[in-house]
Amino acid sequence: MFELTLDSYAHSNGLRNVNPYFKVLFALITMIISLISTSPIIPLTIFILLSFLIVYKAKIPIKFYLKFLTIPLIFAVITFIFMTIFFGVGMHIFELGIFNLAVTADGFNTGFLVFARILGGFSCLAFLALTTPMTELFAILEDIKIPKIVVELAMLMYRYIFVFLDEAINMYHSQQTRNGYSTIIKSYKSMGMLMSSLFIKTWISGEQTFVAMESRCYGGSMKYIQVSKPYRNEKNSNYLIIWV
Repeated sequence: MFELTLDSYAHSNGLRNVNPYFKVLFALITMIISLISTSPIIPLTIFILLSFLIVYKAKIPIKFYLKFLTIPLIFAVITFIFMTIFFGVGMHIFELGIFNLAVTADGFNTGFLVFARILGGFSCLAFLALTTPMTELFAILEDIKIPKIVVELAMLMYRYIFVFLDEAINMYHSQQTRNGYSTIIKSYKSMGMLMSSLFIKTWISGEQTFVAMESRCYGGSMKYIQVSKPYRNEKNSNYLIIWV
């Protein structure tokens, strides 16, 4: 499964042993720089740099990384097109010939800047997700005094996203083997049934999880693996391992 592969790469990659605090700080700084930049060159440079680190330093297969980029790339392209057409003012540089729509220089520049920011910001998140296990990220969140209830809700959401995704895929395959998607009408009907059934299963599973936790003396907090203390005592020079 895709999500299992993502989690396995996070636990076994070329940057796995780099200080997770440094990776989080590095990702946050580059993301902030990408978002506040007024020039698309900086976000694109960050995207290229982090893509290089992910593929060549973390040893993530390029096919998997490109697959990982597919959805945000599609979203970025759609955003770029709409902003180019509908958010520009001033001189037209290209006439579409439909409903007096046209591409303006201002709209093109704004759309391309947003496109670059999306790529730059997502590459920062991809770097963090593909090189750092979620257990370490949750431990870091607790270490910087994020409320426990927030961390635990994030843990449960992360866990059950994959559980329900597996359930949805199994239901989809079952419908597909019964010709549930052979026509457009059947496809809409099958998708509606899948979503309604998944909602009911989600509700029931949530109730069962709560009962199971209560039966195991759940006291309002969950224990999970903490980041080992030697990480915090590393010399600053060790941070350069991410580049070499």
